[in-house]
Amino acid sequence: MSIKVVTIVGARPQFIKAAAVSRAIKNAGVERIREVLVHTGQHYDENMSKVFFDELDIPTPAYNLEISGGTHGVMTGRMLESIEKVLLEEKPDWVLIYGDTNSTLAGALAASKLNIPVAHVEAGLRSFNMCMPEEINRILSDRVSSLLLCPTQAAIDNLAKEGLVSGVHNVGDVMYDVALFYSERAKVQSRIKEQLGLEDNVYALATCHRAENTDDPKRLGEIMAGLAEISQELPVVLPLHPRTRKLLEDHGLSRHLNSLTVVEPLAFLDMIALEQSARVILTDSGGVQKEAFFYGVPCITMRDETEWLETVELGWNTLVGASHQKIIDAFREMRTVRKDILEKPYGDGQASQQVLSRLLQA
Repeated sequence: MSIKVVTIVGARPQFIKAAAVSRAIKNAGVERIREVLVHTGQHYDENMSKVFFDELDIPTPAYNLEISGGTHGVMTGRMLESIEKVLLEEKPDWVLIYGDTNSTLAGALAASKLNIPVAHVEAGLRSFNMCMPEEINRILSDRVSSLLLCPTQAAIDNLAKEGLVSGVHNVGDVMYDVALFYSERAKVQSRIKEQLGLEDNVYALATCHRAENTDDPKRLGEIMAGLAEISQELPVVLPLHPRTRKLLEDHGLSRHLNSLTVVEPLAFLDMIALEQSARVILTDSGGVQKEAFFYGVPCITMRDETEWLETVELGWNTLVGASHQKIIDAFREMRTVRKDILEKPYGDGQASQQVLSRLLQA
């Protein structure tokens, strides 16, 4: 007898994580587990959605809710209503959610109100910054989940401090599975470095999209000034989120883009190819921080805190907030550091199999 799982995804990082678990589910066979994929539509740009499904071999979603835009409350409410309808129709044994987006929270709430058990991949992460919408999403999602599938021991410890110990498992990080699986494919298939005229280890790769940075003109200005100064010594490639581009224009900061190599949001394999060959990565993305670590590339994180403390404690990641000077100081210190990583805080690359096993055993 097989079990049915409804998987909720909606944002770029979730597509990546779901790829590994969906592959494990497919390999297990429909006689053991059947997956119904629901795409909320939270990321609607083709390079942030369709291309990911194609490159990552993610099954075509059974449902595309096409919900994007609006305030957090509007978006989450519309998703909650639509996901509830899907769950009433599909009657799954489990709802599988990933990470910390509005799609995650909507899926968790819809399932729990229908008494359908929830499995949360990447449970237990905490930034301890309640101003972050993501922090609220992950705390609430953890509270209503029956299976808390954690990527690290630190995540286990966070949940224990909150009194959550039942159904908690350290399965490792599915992002590490993905990094291992696609690293060579990216090197072979991607042509992005040739297209941009880049050579290995002689450019910086930057991303900036978090609302705490983009919505604050001072923070965004400091970050962009730092990237512009670095570009005087080292080419800086900036895949630019459409929302960030608009806010740069709104804040009168577009001039900083003149010295950068600005590109549209990249397909997954192109991004992986650039990450692997960069001399240094500057980002406010949680996923990119970890990918830098997996590929042994020094990372400068333009946030005041990180959920991935292991990358900092092991000396691969430096938190600089949104300070122009701290960005430059970290760049001067880290740009020549490159060595193999011996520690494995995120598991052995079999997290997706662990997730599958926990679902089948529950």
